[in-house]
Amino acid sequence: MGKDSKPKESGGKGKGKATSASDENASKGKGKGGKGGDALGTCTYVKARHVLCDKQGKINEAYKKLQDGWLSNGDKVPPAEFAKIAQEYSECPSGKKGGDLGWFPRGKMAGPFQDVAFSTPIGATSAPFKSTHGYHIILCEGRKN
Repeated sequence: MGKDSKPKESGGKGKGKATSASDENASKGKGKGGKGGDALGTCTYVKARHVLCDKQGKINEAYKKLQDGWLSNGDKVPPAEFAKIAQEYSECPSGKKGGDLGWFPRGKMAGPFQDVAFSTPIGATSAPFKSTHGYHIILCEGRKN
C-alpha cells in the first residue's frame, strides 16, 4: 500500500500508461498536470521573451503589430512571430535572440517586470507596461518549480 499502489481513476482501462510517473512528468514538461507550478503566481521559474523600448510610442507600435496579427482575433502570438517583433523593435541585447530571456527565478527581475512575467498565463502576451528600464511586452512561454 505504497503511495503509488492504487490509481485514483475508477475505470482502470486507461490507455496503458502508469498514472503516477507519467502524470508527474507531464506536469513538469507541458504545464498540463495541474500541479502547483502551473498556477499563476505560485511557480518558482518562468520562461519568457520580451520586447524592451525606451519610448512608449515605439512599444505601442510593436504591440499594435501583435494586435493586428493575432491578439485582436483572440489568438495567441506564436513564439517565432513574437521573436520577429522583438528583433525588429527591442532595444535590449536579448532582442537579437528574439527577446528570449530563458528561464529565470523569482527575485531575479525588478518589480513590475517580475510581477507581469509571473502573472501572465503560459502562451499569453502582456499588454505594454513600464519598468525602471523602459517599456516592455512579455510573452510567457513556460513555468516550473
